[in-house]
Amino acid sequence: MAKKISKQTFFLLIIIIIAAFFRFYNLGGINATPPGLYPDEAMNGNNALEALDTGNFKIFYPENNGREGLFINIQAFFIKFLGNYPWVLRLPSAIIGILTVLGIYFFGTTLFGNASIGLLSSFFAAISFWHINFSRIGFRAIMAPFFLVWSAYLLILAIKRNNTVNKPLHADHPAWLMAAFSGLIYGAGFYTYIAYRGTPLLILIIFFIYWLKNNRRQDVWEVFRVFSLFAFIAVLPFIGYFTQNPQDFFGRTSQISVFNSPTPLRDLGLNVVKTLGMFNFSGDYNWRHNFSGQPELYWPVGLVFLFGLFYGLKNIFKKTAREFLVLFAWIAVAAAPVVVSNESIPHALRSILMIPPIFVLAGAGAYKLFEISRNKFSGFYKRHDEFIKNSFILLSACLIVQTYNYYFLEWGQNQNVKDAFSQNYVDLGNELNSLPQNAMKYIIVGTGGTDVRGIPMPAQTVMFITDTFTFKKQAEKNIHYLLPGQEKDRSENNALYFYLK
Repeated sequence: MAKKISKQTFFLLIIIIIAAFFRFYNLGGINATPPGLYPDEAMNGNNALEALDTGNFKIFYPENNGREGLFINIQAFFIKFLGNYPWVLRLPSAIIGILTVLGIYFFGTTLFGNASIGLLSSFFAAISFWHINFSRIGFRAIMAPFFLVWSAYLLILAIKRNNTVNKPLHADHPAWLMAAFSGLIYGAGFYTYIAYRGTPLLILIIFFIYWLKNNRRQDVWEVFRVFSLFAFIAVLPFIGYFTQNPQDFFGRTSQISVFNSPTPLRDLGLNVVKTLGMFNFSGDYNWRHNFSGQPELYWPVGLVFLFGLFYGLKNIFKKTAREFLVLFAWIAVAAAPVVVSNESIPHALRSILMIPPIFVLAGAGAYKLFEISRNKFSGFYKRHDEFIKNSFILLSACLIVQTYNYYFLEWGQNQNVKDAFSQNYVDLGNELNSLPQNAMKYIIVGTGGTDVRGIPMPAQTVMFITDTFTFKKQAEKNIHYLLPGQEKDRSENNALYFYLK
């Protein structure tokens, strides 16, 4: 048994090293991947810089259509010690991405009671362009699957552990602490991303599935009570903020809702089809989110995902099917915010909560294929298991090489990606930093975009690079932002003018 555990730990360590490489390698520097700094990332950084300056760290930052504050506050911690550089904004995402890969292992292992499924699932996530990409961008959404997968893992572990101990659930019970931590982690997830707010339905479905298929239903109910109490404690400040600021709750949701369309049912149906097809057929067309139009799953992973989906649907009404019911429920709940929106479907970023169940389904599919192969062919070929394992090692090596080439070379060096991440705005910011501080510098912002304190949103990138988000910093560094036409009111001699288009 000790040898088996040691082998699992060894493979998990290898997977985490692979995940870390793909999330840390070339994150900073002149030719960093991704290049540039998208204004939405910069907006987070500017709020973080201002919070560091004022000490006012917020639960919710209402600018730029509103953003939950936890990720921005974490970014502020990194900026404080490492400086205002694009890679610093992205470093928290990389760390969270690695921890999510680890969480997928524990979730898959606990859900199916099978470490091989957990290892396969985490490996597929570790080499996934979809997950790697958002683990290297300074968007808060990367935190949502992290909190949900770890809370789901601890929740299911608490339910299973409570079933094995024949005593009431209280503070010294082995499952009590798991349920409490699960609730706290789950509640913390509400401070990450707007799509997370639909997940209470998933939690209720998970409890119902385990309650329905459990001979000791009172044990499930006890875990539910502990979980709910601590989740409520964690989410109280979040509730308090939106009670006082109800206008911030929905953000852009109502603006981009499919129900604002003249044909909502038709558009909803199309959105469902496009979202289901994004994994294997046609993915997000936004270069910032994806290799434009390519499926979110590379085809070998896509095939085992389809097999896992097929196998789960085939066995969904069997007594042992609760694992697949959990995964299907998770996918359905996570897909809801995507399909009810009417903006850029399929949308890889808005679908980010689907990442854990998608890769666990792929891991389960790969494992079931191995089992079927063993049952069908091991009698004909005595070295069947060895052949399959060697083939998997070779395929894994090919997948790793393909991922490196696909992300860092084909995508990372593509001019469309540089444009998508506003590399020219970063270049302008660096140029401004190289000029004497006493020189008067004016940036004429002629772009469109959401208004942020009187200036269009795209200027946020230049503001972050130069640390001139606040009027105080602009005065100190003689960098000022104007709208087209306002420069006519300025008559300073030797002033320098730059145009942001």
